[in-house]
Amino acid sequence: MTQKNIDNANDDIIQNEINNSDEEGENYELMPSIEFDENAEYSEESIKVLEGLEAVRRRPAMYIGDIGERGLHHLVHEVVDNSIDEALVGYCKNIWITLNKDGSCSVQDDGRGIPTGIHPVKQISTLEVVMCTLHAGGKFDKSSYKVSGGLHGVGVSCVNALSSELIATVYRDGKIFTQSYSEGNPTTEVKETGETNKTGTIIQFKPDDKIFKTITFKFSKVAERVRELAFLNPEVTIFLKDDRDGKEEKFHFKGGLIDFVKYLDNGATHLCKPIYITGAEKGDSEIETQVEICFRYNTGYTENVLSYVNNINTIEGGTHVTGFRSALTRTLNVYATSNVKTKVQLTGDDFREGLTAVISVKVPEPQFEGQTKTKLGNGEVEGIVRTIVNDKLSQFLDSNPSDAKKIIEKAILAAEARNAARKSRELVRRKNALDSSTLPGKLADCSLQTPEDCELFIVEGDSAGGSAKQGRDRRTQAILPLKGKILNVHKAREVKILENDEIRAIITALGAGFATDFDVEKTRYGKVILMADADVDGSHIRTLLLTLFYQFMQDIIIKGKLYIAQPPLYKVKKGKSEFYAYNETERENHIQRIRRDVAAKKGTPLPDEEVPENATQDGIVISRFKGLGEMNPEQLWETTMNPEKRTLLQVTIENASEASKIFETLMGDKVEPRRLFIEQNAQYVKNLDV
Repeated sequence: MTQKNIDNANDDIIQNEINNSDEEGENYELMPSIEFDENAEYSEESIKVLEGLEAVRRRPAMYIGDIGERGLHHLVHEVVDNSIDEALVGYCKNIWITLNKDGSCSVQDDGRGIPTGIHPVKQISTLEVVMCTLHAGGKFDKSSYKVSGGLHGVGVSCVNALSSELIATVYRDGKIFTQSYSEGNPTTEVKETGETNKTGTIIQFKPDDKIFKTITFKFSKVAERVRELAFLNPEVTIFLKDDRDGKEEKFHFKGGLIDFVKYLDNGATHLCKPIYITGAEKGDSEIETQVEICFRYNTGYTENVLSYVNNINTIEGGTHVTGFRSALTRTLNVYATSNVKTKVQLTGDDFREGLTAVISVKVPEPQFEGQTKTKLGNGEVEGIVRTIVNDKLSQFLDSNPSDAKKIIEKAILAAEARNAARKSRELVRRKNALDSSTLPGKLADCSLQTPEDCELFIVEGDSAGGSAKQGRDRRTQAILPLKGKILNVHKAREVKILENDEIRAIITALGAGFATDFDVEKTRYGKVILMADADVDGSHIRTLLLTLFYQFMQDIIIKGKLYIAQPPLYKVKKGKSEFYAYNETERENHIQRIRRDVAAKKGTPLPDEEVPENATQDGIVISRFKGLGEMNPEQLWETTMNPEKRTLLQVTIENASEASKIFETLMGDKVEPRRLFIEQNAQYVKNLDV
């Protein structure tokens, strides 16, 4: 199995290179035979105990997600989150993050500083306990941190374990303390190195290149999370500096969630001013649950709700989101009944059309569903949020009748459109997810009907679709060719969307419903793979498709079922030998290898820098693939569809706020934000066809 590194600088929501393989041949054993080693021993010596942070180094992905670019930047997030936790209890006002020239990262805050005295149980410095012990921290003691995102106590110790070098500096009790570490182990004692009138902590760490595929931090990646934290914590100012190129940025938003909502829907046309709601109420514990919500309506047709618990982005929602939606529907319905004459019945979907909202709650004992912390499960939070929103939203509506009227009128139009869309929706709803009798005619389905074994290729163009149909594995690979560009669903109502033939074909092929009816468990395929040309039109088509899935079938992304195929850009041929290159670097490296081999046979090896300008003077033929249709079925299978050799990019929502912002910028009503985005990112464009 091969693995290739594809650099997509502008695909902010695309991460995780995935190589996938399926079994070859139609006849295979359900239970493969197992060869037993008669000499293998299982004794007391076989039971291994991983001491200290060794478990983190052995299985880093269990703690930080992966060992690629996402996992690398997660290290920064873990350290910054500790500083934010200090801010949540009022002790930290400033955080300084520096990407250093030597490849390390420094995070400094002006909080209380990690305690350095002797720990009563471990009988060593508490600083060393915090830095070198899993599940050690102040988050378990509610007298120290009433609310916190890092509840497991593994954050900074994981960073330490996965760093080749780390230096902790503490300003506390009028003194400066330092300790150095390597791979999670102390290399010095905790030393007093001076006096100070400051308080705070500095963590400087250098990721271990033996663990990570890349150890180069990206300013933009760090900035995404920092910006989000600054919106959620308006009392904090965060300074981000890159000493490698001098770039720096300050993040401080006095308006908090109000500024966040304005940022998210900057490209939209607004119906009303932001509605800000805040309150606190005691639940099952003696500590209050704090609720902060801001939302605004625009003339668009999609709902964009971001939710956070203790600064953690809960992309799957939870009880806090349920409470907000319930209160929103009830309160607006009550107001509409009393103040507006309408013959249509308004529902929750109608009140959420064109809604941009940020929900942030601070919960003393959050119970997340799953280790990924993506869905809040605390039942009492739903009631708390519902009560606060009911009360505060009613006050707003009574005090702002003009805005209230616009919101209700928007909902009425949505209800009328919903009624018109009902018949269209029925046409694409599948009675049985595996019933092939109503599948779109142009779909070449696979013979297997077990979703986990099947994958759907959504292919740009009839020509490429024809090649894909001929070259595929008919047992497991289904092909759905698209004609032209689908509708921009960001700027259309559901009735218009469901009238689009290409979108209807996609919905019907997947067999899992649409929008609020979508059920990812009914999806007929374990993988949905977008396959488009590597040119401007292909990029546009991918963006339109990503918008469709993000806004109306988002669970496919959340569950990790959506991928982007990576067809090669070049074919390099020398004699009978052919090589497919997926980017310029691979192409040039292969050309250089050919020339070295040729030169070595002649006894005169070429220096690295000697690359003739004309690649065909020495018999090397380079072909540039401008479209999938240029490949014959065998080439398309070998380079792009064969699970043994292909490279796929998995689509994820790593940062929901940035994803929402990008979709609004690229697909929204206003031209100016889109023009500015293109100007700012033009320098990163590769493989531009004009």
